[in-house]
Amino acid sequence: MLELLRIRDLALIEDAELEFAPGLNVLTGETGAGKSFIVRAIDFLTGEPMSADLVRPGKDKAVVEAVFVLPEALENGGLAQQELIIRRELSADTGRSRVFVGDRLGSLDSLRELRAGLVLHTSQHGQQKLLQPAHQARILDAFLPALSVLTDRDAALAGLRAVQAARAELNAKVAELSRQREFLEFQRAEIAKVAPHPGEEDELLARKAGLKDRERLDEARGRALEALLGETPLAAQVAELARALDQLAVFDPAFAPDKDAAEDYRHQLSGLESRIRRLSPDGQGGARGGDDVDNVDAIEARLFELAKLRRKLGKGLDEIVDLGRQVEENLSFLDSCGLDARRLERDEAEAAKVLGQALAALNAARAAAAQDLSNRLGRELAGLGFSEHARVEFAFEPVEIYSGPPGSSVGSLCEQRGRLLWVPNPGQPPRPLDKIASGGELSRFLLALTGLQAEAAQPTLIFDEVDAGIGGHTLIRVGERLLGLAAKQQMILITHWPQLARLAERHFLVRKDVIDGLTFTGCVRLGQPEIEAELMRMSGGGSV
Repeated sequence: MLELLRIRDLALIEDAELEFAPGLNVLTGETGAGKSFIVRAIDFLTGEPMSADLVRPGKDKAVVEAVFVLPEALENGGLAQQELIIRRELSADTGRSRVFVGDRLGSLDSLRELRAGLVLHTSQHGQQKLLQPAHQARILDAFLPALSVLTDRDAALAGLRAVQAARAELNAKVAELSRQREFLEFQRAEIAKVAPHPGEEDELLARKAGLKDRERLDEARGRALEALLGETPLAAQVAELARALDQLAVFDPAFAPDKDAAEDYRHQLSGLESRIRRLSPDGQGGARGGDDVDNVDAIEARLFELAKLRRKLGKGLDEIVDLGRQVEENLSFLDSCGLDARRLERDEAEAAKVLGQALAALNAARAAAAQDLSNRLGRELAGLGFSEHARVEFAFEPVEIYSGPPGSSVGSLCEQRGRLLWVPNPGQPPRPLDKIASGGELSRFLLALTGLQAEAAQPTLIFDEVDAGIGGHTLIRVGERLLGLAAKQQMILITHWPQLARLAERHFLVRKDVIDGLTFTGCVRLGQPEIEAELMRMSGGGSV
């Protein structure tokens, strides 16, 4: 039940607060006063969109908040009441809204999930939706005894669609690779002739640089050894120098340090030859394993071969190695895809079988629900002033959901979708509502249907001029039905009929005022004297 509604800075409403009663609540007022904006505020609060230009001019945001009182089951089987507070704000700058459920931020999805148990809004727009075959089919589905038949249908259809998508993807890939097969085989042959491996080019360039370094090292080592081991070895010359300096030091002690330096250098030279002979291009000493078999010409030839392959295929060497793997995979796929195709064909046949079973269950459930709903609607309409001979039927139209591929054993699968047919008078054939129903008949039809829809969840019923197009004795019957519904659950009714307004537990007047050049829409609860005056106004000044 909607206990309290507050609207601030929405359209012409600056600040309005409405405290509703449990039974029938009525909103009245002149045409254009803003009654429908009260209902639009409730719709906005429960998840419907609203344009930013409806924020009152000069204000940052519009705010709609409400207190709902909901039944809560107790462990002992009894019922208690709990409060649910919802607030939604609409920004004038961005048009975005913020939702608060209780004291926490919420989402639009959470509002829409709550909506079915909070409000059920029926308007003149609902009459037009009632004429749409797709909406009629949804109405019937809402009365299915078990909604699991719909979820089973959806799951089976999703499974079949997934298999079909996989088959389509496989067929597209096969077609594309078949078109490219000649080129793929050319690429494979070219790559196989050279047989590159990852990083090979860098390795060859490094080896080539190493060989160049070795040539320079060998040349320097040869010169060094020639200097050390020439006709007169350098060590012998230094030894001779040391002896001469020793003799000179006898005559001049200043040569003694030079003689010691020569001796030290002679000792250094004794190990220098072996160090030079052990020297390798990597600077670490020892022989280079494998370098003796390296050949710069052979490396140059291999680098040329790799470069030619790169130019031919227009890719880097590592890309060519990856390409080789991809080509092999694609050609192998083409050779083996027949197995995958046959497997997916079997999967599709099995998925189609599952869908067929789900559709059979759904179609049977719809047929049973159609019979039950037709009988219940007939009784409701009889209570709203229709002839006792008036009849409602559902005709079923097959809609193809799946068509098997040529040669498939499944064929096509159809689901039966219901469409409302109306027989207002005996002896007439059933015809669609839009062919024969008047506006008043549609209003009562919608009222009857809404009453049946609200039986389970018992939300607050909102009727926005659903009484349009009816009058006289029929209006009395409609009033009786509204009172019957309001006795079970809360109702908010917008009406221009005093005969209906006088039935309300609580009466609100919506009016438009101009104050200091600004227009305001206000909503006030009427006391008994004001109610009598409003009913007189609604009746044109005469008695009600």
